[in-house]
Amino acid sequence: MEKKSDHYRIEEYTAETPLDLYIDDCVDVDQFLQYCKQCTNYNRVWSCPEFDFDPMEIWTSYKSLFILGRKVILDEELRLRVFSDEEREAFLKNLLLEPKMDLDRTLLEMEHATPGSMALSGGSCLLCDPESCAKAEGLPCRHPEAMRYSIEALGGNVGRTVTRHLGEELLWMEKGRLPRYFIIVGGLLKN
Repeated sequence: MEKKSDHYRIEEYTAETPLDLYIDDCVDVDQFLQYCKQCTNYNRVWSCPEFDFDPMEIWTSYKSLFILGRKVILDEELRLRVFSDEEREAFLKNLLLEPKMDLDRTLLEMEHATPGSMALSGGSCLLCDPESCAKAEGLPCRHPEAMRYSIEALGGNVGRTVTRHLGEELLWMEKGRLPRYFIIVGGLLKN
């Protein structure tokens, strides 16, 4: 699958792995919980920790993980542009919104077509603005039919997942410039 937009094109990568091997290689709930604690969504958004369950209960309830990655390859004009921190955050949110939402839609469709499966979203939940998530008010999720946890929220190492299972590398911004590409990763837990 390859999709194109004005500023990027998308390549798709897939893999499937037995869950016991994936857990041994890529899951460390305690380590990733520490990273989550540094995020502004921590304990404020239903899709993010703290949870009222042990994430390992989810991982060990399934037999395999189908991994779906979308590589968002940026055009050269964007890669040459220098962004301030504020510009970068706003631009990235808008740039990656549609590819992320499309990935999540695809995974939910796969979940509905695969009995006993559970989709894992490609990053933070976008169903509500983080500032208006019902969790902050002590209320249940407003969209439980569509809200899913991400690999990293459940303690999975997305960088290692991309490298070992998709054969790619995550890239990072340097000196205010965007990398050549971003990779958005989600999955489908299957029995």
